[in-house]
Amino acid sequence: MWHKVQQTVNYITNKTSFNPEYGVILGSGLGGFADDITIQFTLPYNEIPNFPISTVEGHKGALLFGTIGTKKVVAMQGRFHYYEGYTMQEVTFPVRVMKQLGIEKLIVSNASGGVNPLYKVGDIVLLHDHINMMPEHPLRGKNDTRFGPRFVNMSEPYNRKMIQQAKKVAQLLSIQVKDGVYLGLQGPTFETLSEYRMVKILGADCVGMSTVPEVIVARHMELDCLGVSVITDMGSEDTIDTINHDEVLQAAQKAEPKVRKLIKEFIATS
Repeated sequence: MWHKVQQTVNYITNKTSFNPEYGVILGSGLGGFADDITIQFTLPYNEIPNFPISTVEGHKGALLFGTIGTKKVVAMQGRFHYYEGYTMQEVTFPVRVMKQLGIEKLIVSNASGGVNPLYKVGDIVLLHDHINMMPEHPLRGKNDTRFGPRFVNMSEPYNRKMIQQAKKVAQLLSIQVKDGVYLGLQGPTFETLSEYRMVKILGADCVGMSTVPEVIVARHMELDCLGVSVITDMGSEDTIDTINHDEVLQAAQKAEPKVRKLIKEFIATS
């Protein structure tokens, strides 16, 4: 893994000569954030050595390098999921690459189903914790101490200072945000009614199929993380929901302007 990461980093460095401070992973329907970056370099995933290729609609598949205000940013326009058939090491590979490129902070966005009855479709949730229910762990196997320690302290997966800063920015922008716990499942099916009940009983507020592996690997390398979730559907243990992926994308795109504004101002003022 270490040698693959170095090979990829060397390729990117030779192409861009760019040292980003912030990494951003853009979830389903949130790829428009690219328009908020003053882009200097674009590298399609299929041109980057060792990079997977996103196969999900709503994920464009390019690594973007540019600035927001005075801050240097690298953004993943499309992410990878375990349910696509990739290993957890492949899913999280870009996070390792971004760390080696120089990022110090990682912002992860996603579209998720809400189970908290106080949520509604279109809500923006700042994650303060997560529950890992994925069937595989991205750190399973021999540990390479050049990346991080064998046992990672996950008591603060999402940085409290970053959350408080994001709340201040949201207040200044008159954007309402909620707090929440995210539960990660494998997918790619949406949850059954009983699974929604399980998610709620376990103490989560929303559920999705991403984010958790990337954040675990980021914390393995001591990156501070901010998690932003857009509620694209409401899962109830009592009501049959006919949600499909197109509706998820539509809901995410409707909320996208607020999410983009929040993340852009957060980076510019941090």
